[in-house]
Amino acid sequence: MEALVEGWPVWAVFVALWLGALARGTATYWAGRGVRAGGGRSRWAHHLDRPAVARAEGFVRRVGPPAVTLGFLTIGLQSAINASAGMLRMPQRRFLPAVVLGAALWSTLYTTVGLAAVDAFLGGGGWWWLLVLVAVAGVLVLATRRVRGRVEGGEAADPHPNPHRDPHPDAQPDPHPDPSSSRPTAW
Repeated sequence: MEALVEGWPVWAVFVALWLGALARGTATYWAGRGVRAGGGRSRWAHHLDRPAVARAEGFVRRVGPPAVTLGFLTIGLQSAINASAGMLRMPQRRFLPAVVLGAALWSTLYTTVGLAAVDAFLGGGGWWWLLVLVAVAGVLVLATRRVRGRVEGGEAADPHPNPHRDPHPDAQPDPHPDPSSSRPTAW
């Protein structure tokens, strides 16, 4: 890994890493905004207008920028945090300074000790980690297929169904029910 930047001045390595992190963070944010915009035009749009979503958006506006900045110091959460900021419509005037600072923290970390640590991990451990990663991915794929097959096959159905629950929750009630009928009318 260090061979890629060998002979570069430290400032050039920092700037290259910073620009890469900034581009990735911003692209992930805009992907989240796109998902939100698409969701607003889908059959699930009514879920986006719920009070819980409005509260989450308000929370992200207040507390989101520090989460975006500190997310760059985590492994595996950066993309989720940035995409969530986009999906919950964090204002760009708050997101942009947070992502600029977070990318600077990340590139500082990787410019100083990060590249050496990655190189030591990859160089010293051999390729056994790749085999473990492939095995874990295979187990996850098989488990997902098995669970999905059970759910689609009906094995995961509720063992105690509610007889009073409407089997079609999206069905509209009959505007003119027959008062002489004791059973519900379903079309």
